[in-house]
Amino acid sequence: MQLSELEIVRRQSLQQLRELGINPYPAAQFKTTTTIKKIVAEFEAFEGKEVILAGRIMSRRIMGKASFAELKDSSGRMQIYINRDEIAAGEDKTLYNTVFKKLLDLGDIIGIKGTVFKTQVGETSVKVKELTLLSKSLKPLPTVKTDADGNVHDGFTDAESRYRQRYVDLIVNDHVKDTFIKRTKITNSIRQFFNERGYLEVETPILQPIPGGAAARPFKTHHNALDIPLYLRIANELYLKRLIVGGFDAVYEFSKDFRNEGMDRTHNPEFTVMELYVAYKDYHWMMEMTEQLLEKVAVDSNGSSTVPVDEHQINFKAPYARVPILEAIKVHTGFNVAGMSENELRSVCNKVGIPADETMGIGKMIDELFGEKCEHHYIQPTFIIDYPKEMSPLTKEHRDNPALTERFELMVNGKELANAYSELNDPIDQRARFEDQLKLSEKGDDEAMFIDQDFLRALEYGMPPTSGIGIGIDRLVMFMTNNASIQEVLFFPQMKPERAAPTVELNDEEKAVLALLQNIKKVELNELKVQSGLSNKKWDKTIKGLTKNKFAKVDKTDDGLFVELV
Repeated sequence: MQLSELEIVRRQSLQQLRELGINPYPAAQFKTTTTIKKIVAEFEAFEGKEVILAGRIMSRRIMGKASFAELKDSSGRMQIYINRDEIAAGEDKTLYNTVFKKLLDLGDIIGIKGTVFKTQVGETSVKVKELTLLSKSLKPLPTVKTDADGNVHDGFTDAESRYRQRYVDLIVNDHVKDTFIKRTKITNSIRQFFNERGYLEVETPILQPIPGGAAARPFKTHHNALDIPLYLRIANELYLKRLIVGGFDAVYEFSKDFRNEGMDRTHNPEFTVMELYVAYKDYHWMMEMTEQLLEKVAVDSNGSSTVPVDEHQINFKAPYARVPILEAIKVHTGFNVAGMSENELRSVCNKVGIPADETMGIGKMIDELFGEKCEHHYIQPTFIIDYPKEMSPLTKEHRDNPALTERFELMVNGKELANAYSELNDPIDQRARFEDQLKLSEKGDDEAMFIDQDFLRALEYGMPPTSGIGIGIDRLVMFMTNNASIQEVLFFPQMKPERAAPTVELNDEEKAVLALLQNIKKVELNELKVQSGLSNKKWDKTIKGLTKNKFAKVDKTDDGLFVELV
């Protein structure tokens, strides 16, 4: 393992702490009495009183016999004041002079006991009486500096580094934690809304023998004991409908779904969907319920039904506009595609610049037309309704037009947020729709639905009239936190494998010189050559190898050439 100079120094400090009899990773419980946030918010109640806190050292200013440091716990940050004679009251001042000043580093986790006070400039602080090391940090934190005007310098802002090392991101970028706290508030708000209405939260299988409930490419695996293929679920719809058949009137689930498709700023292969099914309801009822739900979520998470998203102010207060999808296509393309044949529709797609090959059926082409030419126009919450039957294999036929279905998608800021139906409960019609999907699959559509024979059997026992909805939780959180990237609202988004640093094999001479450098850090080039005892030829080859592979660097100064560790 190649260590930086700072990492080497921290490991040396770790060893010195152990030599002083200090366990840098103690096992005993450290019981705190309050949090930083509570002290700051309720200073009058805490002033002059003893508190016990634990947290991470984020900065410090050492000034001889007294020092200031910034402590961060899970609730916030606060200044602490460390006086040498307070934490080391006897003759032995090692705890302050050696441990605190020399062997502790930024990022170390400590516990403190002390009294709350305000400095002369009015900053809430704790005067430390006891200090305990709870965990030694071996890697240095990014140095994030904030000037007097509140501007951040040298921030940990590289997106790839932040997503790969979310733990560091959470430590140094306080606003990131706020996003995930708000995410929990959003899911709690939805649960409260449903639970108050008596809806039952359930769990359904993630590993499924047939990936049903959506048109998407699944991840496939193999179960060794059963010797069968299994799929990570692309949706939980068909299992929740089985529960409606079984006699539950309303069930919902926050489900992890998986789709083996592209990744971008709004799509991750693993994502969270909330699906709800309520018996004896239809899609008109579901639209009204959705309006009530999202207005509540906006108020609970942001304090208002109006939420900033990009440059827009999105108002989630009911009612939302309702626009038939074929009308939307007519308005934004100039083509009335209602009743068109597959060939006619393919011609329209080509005219408006959408490639449409022979594998694409009517449903997929209409989906492409709307996605490419229409959806970005719908910024405020809008229900796009009444989809053609070819697009909706699980949806009930429209009561007024047999070519359409009773389905809506909710568009917000030009993106789909929810998908809902009056659910198809006619088992004969459902079988015919599945068979149509099978034909698409045979034509080469790898997103066409499978035929789920057990689900058809369940429908034959009778499913009551039902309405269902799926809401993308990740996208909802993006809207409610004003984040444009799905990676910002997932703790650990999917990433390409991290490229390992190339392994460089050092020869014996290079190892010997590197060992010398690790002890003396920086030295005049000729002096290091003398210490190495190498011949001119071996020396030239060794120093070139170390500098080429960036183990060391040579600097030219007025005093000569100096070499140091990189």
